[in-house]
Amino acid sequence: MNKIWVYIDQFKGEALPTSWEGIGAARTLAGQLGGGVTALVFGKNVAALASEAFQYGADEVLLADDASLDDYRCEPYTALLAKLAHESTPEVILFPTTTRGRELAAMVAIDLNTGVLPDVIALEVKDGSLVAIRPIYAGKLLSKVICQTRPQLVTYRGRVFTKPVPDASHTGTLTKVSPVMAEADIPTKVEAYSAGEAGVSLTDASVIVSGGRGVSNNPTLTPPAGMDEKQAEIWKAQQGFKLIEDLAQVLHAAVGASRAAVDAGYIPYAHQVGQTGKVVSPDLYIACGISGAIQHQAGMRTSKVIVAINRDPEAPIFKLARYGVVGDLYAIIPALTEAFRKRLGK
Repeated sequence: MNKIWVYIDQFKGEALPTSWEGIGAARTLAGQLGGGVTALVFGKNVAALASEAFQYGADEVLLADDASLDDYRCEPYTALLAKLAHESTPEVILFPTTTRGRELAAMVAIDLNTGVLPDVIALEVKDGSLVAIRPIYAGKLLSKVICQTRPQLVTYRGRVFTKPVPDASHTGTLTKVSPVMAEADIPTKVEAYSAGEAGVSLTDASVIVSGGRGVSNNPTLTPPAGMDEKQAEIWKAQQGFKLIEDLAQVLHAAVGASRAAVDAGYIPYAHQVGQTGKVVSPDLYIACGISGAIQHQAGMRTSKVIVAINRDPEAPIFKLARYGVVGDLYAIIPALTEAFRKRLGK
């Protein structure tokens, strides 16, 4: 019987929404390949996640609930998953394309001597074999790839597969498993966490408002006295990003940025969208003052609706956008914000 496993990526007992999307994808595959869907839940005090996994459609949950798995560390997680896969020989293991998911898939692939199909946006079954579809050449082309070894490891892009509707009545088989590594044998130690920026996560956001180098192009702004040219540029850009943040707040959206804006020091790297930043697939992506270099398009071209605001009518971003507005973002964004505020009653 074919077995499809889904790794549930979680932090402190809260699963990332993309993990449940993986169960949705697995259920579709199970209907074509046969067999059931098994969710992998590792952590400390994560029994509630097992119940959630059943509600989202898992037929079985392999639950490892232990203090040594409290914080994600690649060594104990890899050792445990590889051992379970050796024993049960699943056909496919799905991982969300998150920092943890990508690392774990790569490490497990080494231990299992198999391959990884990364950043997949669609899955299909042909002649009884799994075919993964993934973007290449910065998203300009789609490639169909297969893995000839088993198990087939897949990291799937968030927000491209449908998240199942939870069913509280659905249940399954809960199997408790023990960790492989003792705490004393784990070389990596987590000493502390530092608080990140508050706000909507780029990866999970259904709406993203992003800014580029164009946010600094406002000649009507007068920087405070004593600033040099570079400081004045950054100050102007920060005023532009305040407008973007206002619009994002009204839309309950995440704030993104192009690499050019990040490299110029306008906004931290955590907001970068693109080939060297976050890869996102929101329902709505609003690009403000972003020219649309191919590296940026690689990170957002799978967005369902793209709106571009730019002074340059020849900007490459307009070729990708469904709706384009040629004009000054300093005039357009406040007007959009006010219109949305009225429409949404905010």
